[in-house]
Amino acid sequence: MSIQIGQALPNNTLYEFIEEETPGCAIGPNAFQVADMVKGKKIVIFGLPGAYTPTCSAKHVPGFVAQHEALKAKGVDEVWCVAVNDAFVMGAWGREQGVRGKVRMLGDGNAEFSTAIGLILDLTGRGMGIRSNRYAMVVEDGIVKSLAVEAPGKFEVSSAEAVLAML
Repeated sequence: MSIQIGQALPNNTLYEFIEEETPGCAIGPNAFQVADMVKGKKIVIFGLPGAYTPTCSAKHVPGFVAQHEALKAKGVDEVWCVAVNDAFVMGAWGREQGVRGKVRMLGDGNAEFSTAIGLILDLTGRGMGIRSNRYAMVVEDGIVKSLAVEAPGKFEVSSAEAVLAML
């Protein structure tokens, strides 16, 4: 069963490739605890099956990059893209997608977060292993306020435009 509106996000670890060293963050992959990341913030999280896949690269990520200012205007502090890929892949894909300062590309390489929220997609039959389902949620101070999960093969309810309508 997937996470529900009103529930707290699980405190898993997500990984982000950091381009520039800052206090507490070294260049390269850094581990972050979800509970620390969401504290006191309004966050949009969108999950997708994987980096460099067609719909994810052509529509899902570009939509959130394009709608960054509109999301900020609705009070969103951060936008996260979560995929079952490692931080190196997510970092490279983010550079290619031009996400800097707009979308945090967070790797869930072992699908632990995706499994904990009950939003995994088994693509082993297609040679892709366990992946994240395609979804979008709005989280405030760690609590899920809205959630939209796509039907298999669809891209209708988790777009940036759909999230703006949720806010």
